[in-house]
Amino acid sequence: MRIRTTGLSKTYDRKNKALEDLSIDLNMNGIFSIIGRNGAGKTTFVRILSTELLPTSGKGYINDADVVEQAESVRREIAVVPQEARPLPWLTPLQTVSSYLMWRGYSYREANEKGKEALRELGLEGKEGEKSRKLSGGQKRKLMVATVISSEAPVVFLDEPTTGLDYLSRKELWQLLSKMKRDRLIILTTHYLEEAEILGDQIMILDKGKLVDIGGIEDLRSKVKLPYVLKVYSENFKISEDEVQVHPVSEKETFVYGSAAKIYGLVPYLVTNKMKFTVEEASLTSIFEQYLGNEEEEKENEEKNW
Repeated sequence: MRIRTTGLSKTYDRKNKALEDLSIDLNMNGIFSIIGRNGAGKTTFVRILSTELLPTSGKGYINDADVVEQAESVRREIAVVPQEARPLPWLTPLQTVSSYLMWRGYSYREANEKGKEALRELGLEGKEGEKSRKLSGGQKRKLMVATVISSEAPVVFLDEPTTGLDYLSRKELWQLLSKMKRDRLIILTTHYLEEAEILGDQIMILDKGKLVDIGGIEDLRSKVKLPYVLKVYSENFKISEDEVQVHPVSEKETFVYGSAAKIYGLVPYLVTNKMKFTVEEASLTSIFEQYLGNEEEEKENEEKNW
């Protein structure tokens, strides 16, 4: 599956740039995670490529079909769960999924069978006949995901699908998406960086409508200055090394970010002083902050400049 953009831009009210000159070329099956702060352009990107929103300039393609000029063709290839999607309150979950599938061309019998299977996979088999208005917020999100899971669309857009789900429900959905990705492309936006790291075969970082970087987690990790983290569990740990970042988490826990050479150079000292520690590769959260900076620190600096 392939998605491609060339100079893709979107401006609202002639001044607010949601996307700016975004060019990517991605040819893969799997999960493509899109991350960024609020207002980074994630949802705008999804809405344009899913033919819901016209770009201001530039081009977008799904499997070489232009999302503007060949929108009908593109829609036959995709399935979408928008961020604001909600089921109709007077329909049951099974009616919601099966009616969506019949709209896509399945027979009544096929739609019911596929609908029941999708609801079962998402843990909603006991809710098939209840009115959707009686479902919890998390169950409604699961139901919307069930609609696209039940289809055979080769390209699936999920805009923050796990918002409102508890951690265990999110993990269940992660497992399902991991199984789904083998023969299709899933484009996933999320605010949960852990989710993007666990699921993303490729990860795109956006900031203020611009592309920051794109690649697998190892690719992104190889580009940052501090790819390792030393976690020290001791009250007596002090350090004044150059070229590392020290983040006290609590009185008994300190995180130190640095290069492999710097981090492993501290290990003999820790062993000699019998301090408990672990060494890990930096998470996507750390990588994200190194690319974009800490938002709270930026706000503090802006206030000082005023």
